[in-house]
Amino acid sequence: MPSLNGAAVIVGAYEHPGRRLPDHTLARVHREVVAGALADAGLGPQDVDGFFCDSSAPGYGAIDLMQYLGLQCAYTESGEMGGASYIAYLGHAAAAIAAGKCRVAVISLAGLPSHRRPQAPPETPSPAVAFQVNGYRGGYGPVADYALVARRHMHEFGTTPEQLAWVKVASSRHAAHNPDAFLTGAVTVDDVLGSPLIADPLHRLDCCVVTDGGGALVVVHPDVAASLGRAGAVLRGHGESHKTSFAGEVDLTYSANRRSGELAYAEAGVGPSDIDYASLYDSFTITVLLALEDLGFCGRGEGGRFVEDGGLVSGSGRLAVNTDGGGLSSNHPGNRGGMTKVIEAVRQLRGEAHPAVQVPGCRLALASGTGFRLGANHYSSTVILERTT
Repeated sequence: MPSLNGAAVIVGAYEHPGRRLPDHTLARVHREVVAGALADAGLGPQDVDGFFCDSSAPGYGAIDLMQYLGLQCAYTESGEMGGASYIAYLGHAAAAIAAGKCRVAVISLAGLPSHRRPQAPPETPSPAVAFQVNGYRGGYGPVADYALVARRHMHEFGTTPEQLAWVKVASSRHAAHNPDAFLTGAVTVDDVLGSPLIADPLHRLDCCVVTDGGGALVVVHPDVAASLGRAGAVLRGHGESHKTSFAGEVDLTYSANRRSGELAYAEAGVGPSDIDYASLYDSFTITVLLALEDLGFCGRGEGGRFVEDGGLVSGSGRLAVNTDGGGLSSNHPGNRGGMTKVIEAVRQLRGEAHPAVQVPGCRLALASGTGFRLGANHYSSTVILERTT
């Protein structure tokens, strides 16, 4: 497959400032974020010829949504990879641009989980169905699934609840500088451990927020980017991978990030030590800890020691991670946080993050996301971006 290194540039990025949007529809959120991203890029709907969104798009999906947005596109894609979706779509948009299918692509996310009415929990699937779909797991829900991953990491490597709590502490310190963050109060390790236990060993503050909102990206051919004269982020590397439950014979101590990261690093021609900033999917604190190991920022089993004592705090830690507050504190719209991971990486590369968390001279950023459940079948995508002037 031809390399995507340098094939496309992000010239527009916009995150919806809302976290609770009771008066919005999904279509309205899409319209607002697409308008924001196009304005950021200095382009209009008439310039767009490629469109990407997830499977929750209203009506007949992308077809109706493009009509509503006033887009005439030669290429479109809509599917579902959970939290990995919007990082994967960045690579797919670059591939479409490299193949000549489009020159200006918009990637749009909208989510309104607060609009859903509470429902009775589904019946636990029969053992046969559970085995066929997700191996050992059964029907216990995502928190229990991630708790199992955390407990196994503790058993294998001696990771502690206090170390997991440091992931939340770092995100909360960053979110304190983000006026749009859902949670803006900085917390301590004791606060995390003192919050209600949801699924041992995960406490409430080990879990991400659930928010309305969305975001959009404008991804263009390098020639288009050059004509705009707008600082942006060029795609240097992209990788995707999946990991299954292997009919119950599953190793819970690593994720599909391992392979997607290898592919992205190889295409970009860089390694973990070259990365100045990382946006890592943070559905739970354990998700970040595993990603750090799988993406090579620390050794296998060393994630707990890497994050403790403020290891992820911008300016003082070992690696600046999720400087907007991430999904643990700021925004996780529609349970697809990959979009916000790319947006914050673009802010860092442009030097537009809050001064208190901006990484000085940020040149290379990594964004990575996982979709579905780490303890069972899941998907991963990783991208490496470089600052352009």
